[in-house]
Amino acid sequence: MMNLTGLYAVPLALLMIGLSAYVSALRAKTSISILDGGNIALAERIRRHGNFTESVPMAVLLMAFAEAGGAAELLIHCAGLSLVIGRVLHPIGLFHDRPVTFARIAGGSLTWISMLISMLGIGFNQWAG
Repeated sequence: MMNLTGLYAVPLALLMIGLSAYVSALRAKTSISILDGGNIALAERIRRHGNFTESVPMAVLLMAFAEAGGAAELLIHCAGLSLVIGRVLHPIGLFHDRPVTFARIAGGSLTWISMLISMLGIGFNQWAG
């Protein structure tokens, strides 16, 4: 049996490492160890990483539950692709002075869609099985 959730967890983990390194690089450059020190660029990087870590674990967990419950492979692929694309787009469009950008809205929406797809897979398997 193929572990589809793991297939999508790998690029997401790489993205998380990249976002974390992006924060760390500016921390090193500015010598700001904790919080953002009033540095807007650092605050933006922290939020990009923070939003990722706030959203992705639950989305991946929902995918794993759906997959473990026997959800169709197509459903898992739809959830996984939505999540990966959403998580790539979201940080590209997240800026303190531009609250509405295509990438931010699309990225957040695709993340929610991914979770909803997985929840539907879990629910369908519970009620139909």
